[in-house]
Amino acid sequence: MQRNTFIVLALSATAGIVVLLASFTTPTATTRNADVHCPVPPPPVTEAPKCVFMTVYEGSGLDSSFVLRTPEKVLQAEQRGLQWLVKAQGADGGYGAGSHARQDVMDPHAVNSDPATTAMVAMAIMRMGSTLDQGAYAQQLGRATEYLLKQVEAAPRDAVNITQLQGTQIQAKLGANVDVALAAQYLSNLVARLNEQHPKRLRCMRALNTCVGMIQRGQNADGSMRGDGWAGVLQSSFAASALESAKAQGAEVDEESLRLARDYQKSNFDADKGTVATERAAGVTLYAVSGSTRNSAAEAREVNERMERAKREGKVAAAAPVSVETLEDAGYSRTEAERMNAAWQVYDAAKQQAQREDVISGFGNNGGEEFLSFLQTGESLVIAKDQGWRNWYQQTTGRLVGIQNNDGSWNGHHCITSPVFCTATSLLILSINNDIEHLLAQGAVKYRGGN
Repeated sequence: MQRNTFIVLALSATAGIVVLLASFTTPTATTRNADVHCPVPPPPVTEAPKCVFMTVYEGSGLDSSFVLRTPEKVLQAEQRGLQWLVKAQGADGGYGAGSHARQDVMDPHAVNSDPATTAMVAMAIMRMGSTLDQGAYAQQLGRATEYLLKQVEAAPRDAVNITQLQGTQIQAKLGANVDVALAAQYLSNLVARLNEQHPKRLRCMRALNTCVGMIQRGQNADGSMRGDGWAGVLQSSFAASALESAKAQGAEVDEESLRLARDYQKSNFDADKGTVATERAAGVTLYAVSGSTRNSAAEAREVNERMERAKREGKVAAAAPVSVETLEDAGYSRTEAERMNAAWQVYDAAKQQAQREDVISGFGNNGGEEFLSFLQTGESLVIAKDQGWRNWYQQTTGRLVGIQNNDGSWNGHHCITSPVFCTATSLLILSINNDIEHLLAQGAVKYRGGN
């Protein structure tokens, strides 16, 4: 009996030593490409986030020059910012920017939650690698999502916004109905990541369609959104982007509403003269041109791909520039050629202005509007599959890392000052490479449809 007991104890001890040694062994099956940006959040980590770069690069032959090495300083800034941000969540699951009347209040727990800020934070958490089902911050993302879904579901059927809350920093500066635009953008991004059998997909899709209906009801005849704020062009730009993203996910988007929304943004920039309409952009060129760039990017991408195909097939001369005539040769009708040429010319000229140092500098310091404009420009370049994305990312990330607060947050120095909103937007910019696949797919939707 004693001998048997000894044998059992010896075997148990041996097994324990094997497990202990195995825990110090470096796994070899998950080697990480140093050039691919796929940040791993701090503990508790259940699974490293999937790196979308590998899917695009290996799966569809993306030019390797589109893949960027993320500087270590950027990775560190992201983690510090994300750790600060998730702690700002309210008891109701939402996040708040505070009121326009009390911009001096910087404590995230001393303000009410609002849908616009919550949507921005949710997009940032998701872009940084968490989903509803996995990742270090899946729980926080789930609570934020539930908050937004409840806001949408409780809204009156004939409403043009998802909240009765008024006077937030975001509403005062961007527009009274910006909450529904940003919520729709988040729901589109979320639905894209939920498979058909996911228990929340149907509910999220219904909420997305509700938001789309509100945006379309709140649209003016010129394609802009009702309820302009100080820089209302940004509210309208985000509404247009939300409609575009929602359409990509199969939501009930009216084609005429989407066309009007895009045309309004393009109308703020005269490609022939290089002039910018800033009346509804608070007189700030950056706000207007970033919106024009963002809402012409998908069409510019389509033009480039159609022209490349036409040149390969010998329909258009190899050195032919984009023009109405060459687009007709490439297969567009005259009306389509005129519209697509206008979009391409606006994108090509506006993207350059949006990256000029004198335009970026604006007031000499940053408010939340500047952060949003930087985000729009970056996403535009990715959606358009523009190689200029590389230079933009290096310059913009360097700028953001340099102004990060000691506690890991960012805040604005004029207009939108909220550290929660500004931190979420900054993280969306820094981690934009994590969404390459999603953004490229969004830009390719119409092209895949047969054009």
